[in-house]
Amino acid sequence: MKRQSFKMFLKPGFEAEYEKRHNEIWPELQALLKEAGVANYSIFWDKETNTLFAYQENTGADGSQDLGSTAIVQKWWAYMADIMETNPDNSPVSITLQEVFHMD
Repeated sequence: MKRQSFKMFLKPGFEAEYEKRHNEIWPELQALLKEAGVANYSIFWDKETNTLFAYQENTGADGSQDLGSTAIVQKWWAYMADIMETNPDNSPVSITLQEVFHMD
C-alpha cells in the first residue's frame, strides 16, 4: 500500500459547490477509483488559502492523479474546471506532497 497526498486550488466562492459535487460523485468515477486500487481517499479544505489537501492510499500501480487518460476522468475534469484552478487540459493544478512523517 502506498500513501499519496497532493494539494489543489479552489476558486473563491465555490466551496459549497465543490463539496456538493463531491457528495454526488458519479458512480462510474467511484468504481474506476476503486478498481485502480484507490482507497481511504479524503479531501480537506483550508478556508484561509482555498487550498484543497487530498490524501489517499493506493494498492494498485496508479493513484487518482494517474487516471487522466480515461474518458470518465476527463469528463470529471471538465465538470470541475469552472470551480478549480486547472491546467490547459482541464486537469486540476495539483502539487504532490512529500511524506516526511508517518505513524501507525
